[in-house]
Amino acid sequence: MVEQHAEPLYRISSTTGETQMATAVKIQQTDWTALRTIFGDRFSDSAAVRDHHGRAETFYPAMPPDAVVYPLNTEEVAAAVGFCNEQGIAVTPYGTGTSLEGNFLAARGGLCIDLSRMDQVLRVSADDLDCTVQAGVTRKQLNTELRDTGLFFPVDPGADASLGGMASTRASGTNAVRYGTMRQNVLGLTVVLADGQVIRTGGRARKSAAGYDLTGLFVGSEGTLGIITEVTLRLYGQPEAISAAVCEFETLRGAVNAVIQTIQIGLPVARIELLDPLQIRAINAYSRMNHRECPTLFLEFHGTPAGVAEQAESFGQVATENGGGNFHWATNTEDRTALWDARHKVHYANLALRPGCKAIATDVCVPISRLCDCIEETRRAIDDSGLTAPIVGHVGDGNFHVVLVFDPNSADETQRAKTLSEQIVAIALAMEGSCTGEHGIGIGKKAHLVTEHGPAVEVMRQIKRALDPAGIMNPAKVIDV
Repeated sequence: MVEQHAEPLYRISSTTGETQMATAVKIQQTDWTALRTIFGDRFSDSAAVRDHHGRAETFYPAMPPDAVVYPLNTEEVAAAVGFCNEQGIAVTPYGTGTSLEGNFLAARGGLCIDLSRMDQVLRVSADDLDCTVQAGVTRKQLNTELRDTGLFFPVDPGADASLGGMASTRASGTNAVRYGTMRQNVLGLTVVLADGQVIRTGGRARKSAAGYDLTGLFVGSEGTLGIITEVTLRLYGQPEAISAAVCEFETLRGAVNAVIQTIQIGLPVARIELLDPLQIRAINAYSRMNHRECPTLFLEFHGTPAGVAEQAESFGQVATENGGGNFHWATNTEDRTALWDARHKVHYANLALRPGCKAIATDVCVPISRLCDCIEETRRAIDDSGLTAPIVGHVGDGNFHVVLVFDPNSADETQRAKTLSEQIVAIALAMEGSCTGEHGIGIGKKAHLVTEHGPAVEVMRQIKRALDPAGIMNPAKVIDV
């Protein structure tokens, strides 16, 4: 018995990893009775729900699952995965749908496990500076609940992403230069494996030499080895004083050199973001700001009032030496919020530069000493392509983004955007960098992973085969097996 789908379905080739479209697809019908019994009205195979879970904000085509469940706890996730393992059905985890490399798209249909209703903060230990949350808790939700404790969780990728999703993609963000990425801030995990088995990795101790680092293995695995259902996180004391600033530069090289020198002298800046002139033009129009269209750094300093003042003075000297000036300070909460809100909305600001267009939001990361060369070479490649492509990035840790805005109805522009995306990665890899600093591999960067890691990718494949022998866990992502 087969189920006929009238609409086109997108599936990923298991051999090439390329997106293919089939208009007359026959897919074996699955008997979902067992999951309907477990989940009741938290199971859905309606077209609207499937479509919602199969669309990304970026240029990837729709890849809907065949059904969606909304578990409330680890046991329900284990039951759903166990069912899929027995039936040979693909499983795709879903958080808030904000990832940018097609990480949550159901490339081979199957079951989507939406973790958004697993939204409980399970424990907060103020004395130990840690907490445990269910995977569906978002970073803003956690910080709201922590507000009265004097603590906060610093990893800030911009979107209000779920913490399980952030762990799965090894997310980073504007605060990473001081507080690190998810890799440094996840102490332990609860994970459902491909056969439905539940394991707990790591623990609450600040260090351990006991066995393999399974926590590190699952952080960044993008749901291809197991589904993260609970996360234990490091917390930090809320800084006594916070001051943000905008600093304009005459040249891109001057702005980047100021960043490099700031890091090299050990100045404990909390955030340091680069926006090129085109990116400034975009946020001015979208967020109603009036910054001068020039290479610009957005900064933030955390500490005591005296410490923040000292940090700001030290950075001012570095900036002046590199052609920077015209500081704009934002010390009150409202002004700081407006500044970072504009930064976090750059994706939408860039799309507004060309209404009706799509965007490829790519990122790379290089050693800090090569940052200036990499950005300048990238800028030349952008100019040669003739495309609209602002540059913005967490340059304090060598990571920057290029948002390629193109007309999807133009075959020429689409091809130029894809070619430019490949060029940017090649530039970074030639400078001993990485093809992604925080977006992950997902669907689009699997070939670059092989270029970057060479024979080590085969070891990754062996791990994948060992933990997911049937290949059901978020297939067609990260590596092809």
